[in-house]
Amino acid sequence: MKKQTNAAIEAHVIRGASYLLLLVAGTVMTFFGAEAPTKVLPRTLSFAERVAYQRAIEDVYWRHRIWPKENPNPKPSFDAVMPQAQLEKKVEAYLLNSGAVEDYYEKPLSAEQLQGEMERMARDTKQPEVLRELFDALGNDPFVIAECLARPVLAERMTTDLHVTQIKTGLLRPNVVAPSVNYTLPMIPDAVTGCTDDSWTATSTTNAPSPRLGHTAVWTGSEMIVWGGDDILGNYLNTGGRYTPSTDSWTATSTLNAASGRAHQSAIWTGTEMIVWGGYNSVDLNLNTGGRYNPTTNNWIATSTGNAPSGRSGHKAVWTGSEMIVWGGGDRILVRTGGRYDPSTDRWVNTSTNGAPPARSGHTAIWTGSEMIVWGGQGNIHDLRTGGRYIPTTDSWTATSTVNSPERREIHTAVWTGTEMIVWGGLGAGLDRTGGRYNPTSDSWIATTTTGAPDGRHSHTAVWTGSEMIVWGGWDGSYSNIGGKYDPVLDSWTSTSTTNVPDGRLGHKAVWTGSDMIVWGGYDGVNWFNTGGRYCAQTGSPTPTPGPIQLRGQGRKVGGINTSRLKWRGATSANIDVYRDGLVIATTPNDGLYDDSTGTTGQASFTYQVCEAGVSTCSNEVTVNFPP
Repeated sequence: MKKQTNAAIEAHVIRGASYLLLLVAGTVMTFFGAEAPTKVLPRTLSFAERVAYQRAIEDVYWRHRIWPKENPNPKPSFDAVMPQAQLEKKVEAYLLNSGAVEDYYEKPLSAEQLQGEMERMARDTKQPEVLRELFDALGNDPFVIAECLARPVLAERMTTDLHVTQIKTGLLRPNVVAPSVNYTLPMIPDAVTGCTDDSWTATSTTNAPSPRLGHTAVWTGSEMIVWGGDDILGNYLNTGGRYTPSTDSWTATSTLNAASGRAHQSAIWTGTEMIVWGGYNSVDLNLNTGGRYNPTTNNWIATSTGNAPSGRSGHKAVWTGSEMIVWGGGDRILVRTGGRYDPSTDRWVNTSTNGAPPARSGHTAIWTGSEMIVWGGQGNIHDLRTGGRYIPTTDSWTATSTVNSPERREIHTAVWTGTEMIVWGGLGAGLDRTGGRYNPTSDSWIATTTTGAPDGRHSHTAVWTGSEMIVWGGWDGSYSNIGGKYDPVLDSWTSTSTTNVPDGRLGHKAVWTGSDMIVWGGYDGVNWFNTGGRYCAQTGSPTPTPGPIQLRGQGRKVGGINTSRLKWRGATSANIDVYRDGLVIATTPNDGLYDDSTGTTGQASFTYQVCEAGVSTCSNEVTVNFPP
C-alpha cells in the first residue's frame, strides 16, 4: 500500500508539472496575441479561485450553524474556525474525487452531468432559502455553481462505490473543467422553507450512510449528522453521514481518528462540534471513550479518558453551553454516577452522588438553561416515576416531585419548552399514551390530555418546535408510522399526516431544523433502514412569516463597512419601509433590493424587517451578523 501511495504521489507531481507547462504555454500564447491562435479557450478556475469560492460556500453554512444560547462566549468568526489550509484541503479532496471518476470511467464529468446536478439540487432542495444564499454567494454564476457546488457533491457520490485504491490514485487536476461551459442557472422553488405544513417528503438515499439502529443524530443548523450504531450483520459502526437539506445530499463523515464503532452512545452539539461518548460494542463492551467531530473541518479528536465516568450505555447527555453532562446508564449494573466534560480543557469532573436519583437506564434528560432534569427509566428492580434536578454550578441534586407525576415508565421521550419539561409515552405497566408537564419553578406536574393522543408506544422520537411537541414512530403493538402534535397551551393533540410517510420503525432518530422534523434510520423487525423523511410543521416554527412578504438578508464588507444586502419578494405596494432593530431607516422603491450601509466596522448584529409603506403588511424578520 505504501509503494502504491508513493507511486500515486509521483504521478501527481508529474501530472501537476504537465498541467503547469500547459498553463504557462497558454499564458504566453495569450500574451503574444498577434501570433496566438484565435480559438477561445474554455473557461477554467484556478486552484486559488476554487478555494475562494469554497470559503464563500462554507461561510453560508457557518452563518446557519446553531450557536447554543447557553454558550457563554459569542459565536466565533468564520475565519477563526476554518483555517485556510482546511479550505485548500476540501478543494483538493473534491478535485481528487473528480480525478478518480475520470480515471475510472475514462472520461471526465461532462457539462451535461454538472448541469443535471445543479437542476437536481434546485428541484429537490428542502431548504430553498439556503440554496438561494449559496447561489448568491457564488455570484449566481452558473459556471461557478457547477464547478464549486455541483462538482463536489456529484464527484463524491460517484466515487462512493469505487474501490478504495481507485480513489487513492485519483490525480489532482487543479484546472479540471467540463468541455462545454454553456450552463444555465436553474430556478429554485419560490418558497421560504420549501415545504407545505403537515406534509412528508422523503430524504435522499443517494450516498446515505448504511442502514443502522442504535445510532445518534444532531442538528447543526445547516445539516443533520448521524453516526455510529449497529447493522443487520451485527457490526458496530464508526461511520456516519452529514445530510444537507439545502442540496438534499449526503456527505460521509471521516473515519480518520474517529471514535471506535459502537451503538447506544450519546451525542450533543456544542456549536462547533458533535461530541459522542459511551455506548456498547462486542469487543470493548461498555465504553468510556468518545470523540469530538468537527463538520467544518471533517476532523475527529478523541475525548480524554482521564477521570472519565465508567463505561456505559443507556445513559443520557446534555450540553450546558460549556460542558457536556452524562449521567446514568449501565456498566454491567445500573449506575447513578455521571461526569461533566469540558471540551476546552479536555477534562472530566465527576458529578456528585449525594442526593442523586436511584440508578437507571432508559430514562430521559433535558437541560433547562441552569440545570439538568432526569426522569423515569428502568431501575434495578422496576421502572421508575422519580427524577432529579442537577445544578452543575453547585454540584448538587434535588429530587423532582412525585405528586401527580406520570406513572413509572422507560424508553419514553422528553422535550424542554423553555418553561416546562414534557414527558410522554414509554413502556411501563403497558404501552403508555399518557404524559406529564413538569414545571421546575413550582416543582409541580400537570397531566397531558389523552384525548386525540396517538396510541401508546415506546422507542419513538419527540422534538420541540417552539410551540408544539411532535412525536412519531416507535412500537405501539406494531412498528408505527403514526405520530401526533401536542400543544401545551391548548392541552390538545393533532395527528400528523400519513401521506408519503416513511415506513414504520423504532430506534430511529429525529432532529428539528426550525421548520421541519427529519427522522432517519431505525428498524422494523426485519429491515434496518437508511431511509428517512422530513415532516413539515411550519405552524410550529418559533419565527413564522407574519405576512406574504419573504425577506432574506446577507452581510458583507463594502469598503470595510458592514453592509447588509436585503432581498424580498411578495410585496405589492409602490414603496417599502425598511426597519433595522425596530426603527424605520429608509423608504425605498419596491424593487426587491436594498443595501444598508450600517456605518459599523467590527462585530455587530442587526435585525431587519420590511413592510409595505403605510400599511401593516410586513415580512419575516432576519438577523444579519458580522464577525469581528
